[in-house]
Amino acid sequence: MIALADGMPLVELENGSTVAFERHWLARVLVRAAAKAGYPKWWLAEHVSESVTGYLALQWPENVVTLEELREAIHAALETVGYAEVGAHLELGVPGVRFSLVPLVFAAGTGYELAFFEHLGRRLQEILERGVTFLEIEGLTPCVKALRSRKIWSRECEVLREEIVGFVRAYTLGADAEVQVRMR
Repeated sequence: MIALADGMPLVELENGSTVAFERHWLARVLVRAAAKAGYPKWWLAEHVSESVTGYLALQWPENVVTLEELREAIHAALETVGYAEVGAHLELGVPGVRFSLVPLVFAAGTGYELAFFEHLGRRLQEILERGVTFLEIEGLTPCVKALRSRKIWSRECEVLREEIVGFVRAYTLGADAEVQVRMR
């Protein structure tokens, strides 16, 4: 038997691929479902997420949980706390993706900005094709400094930073599903 990191099973997606389970993803999904059910500031999302996470870590017998099995566990937790109606609005989708911009700078090589944006576009395309609803992009400041060949932040850096943020925003707005993006 293989022991998984943090004791959590992998989540098997509808296409058969597996991804790591993320408690924060589940909490975001619950907040969105609660808002659709009429609870715009639902305070129980973190608690229900913790409950389901604990169940999967301590009692789930397999190394993999399907989306349907996960949905059933969430519905059971919601019924227990008296909010079964939130489950009716549950849309699991695909767990979030996190990636860094810094490797894209190095992949761009001597092409710098044009090549960087081409690599970024390809990376976003492959992520969005999976149906991701949450995207966390790291390394924005080091990426900008590297592209501008600066050690200290400058006005030119600020302009490029806004270009990158605008590029990501435009790319994700064109996605089929609503995508929440966090850049840092």
